[in-house]
Amino acid sequence: VQLQAFGGGLVQAGGSLRLSCAASGGTFGGDYTFGVNGWGWFRQTPGKEREFVAAIHWSTSTTFYADAVKGRFAISRGNAEIPVTLTMNSLKPEDTAVYFCAVRTGGRGSFSSSQTYDYWGQGTEVTVSS
Repeated sequence: VQLQAFGGGLVQAGGSLRLSCAASGGTFGGDYTFGVNGWGWFRQTPGKEREFVAAIHWSTSTTFYADAVKGRFAISRGNAEIPVTLTMNSLKPEDTAVYFCAVRTGGRGSFSSSQTYDYWGQGTEVTVSS
């Protein structure tokens, strides 16, 4: 199983970006294939711990967001090749970070906890200029 986040870049404050997570080595498109429980996006800046951004419960499409991004970011399901995307609007300089996508197969624990995710992708860098 390999994941790769892409779509990052440099954007001015107030702008938008759409991040995607490509998946290979498994089948993620169906509700129960591979036992996917949910997908999440996290971000990290130098010297800080990885922080939760958004997540989606696969079977119900219930979404979860960090307070810092609520109302501005939207996580959504895609297809088998790109199972999840993150649309980021009204970006702020404090959104600057490396963004990672992750998938969890277990149903326990909070969607906002990075420890509940089993596979992680390579990150994509987002820089928001003021």
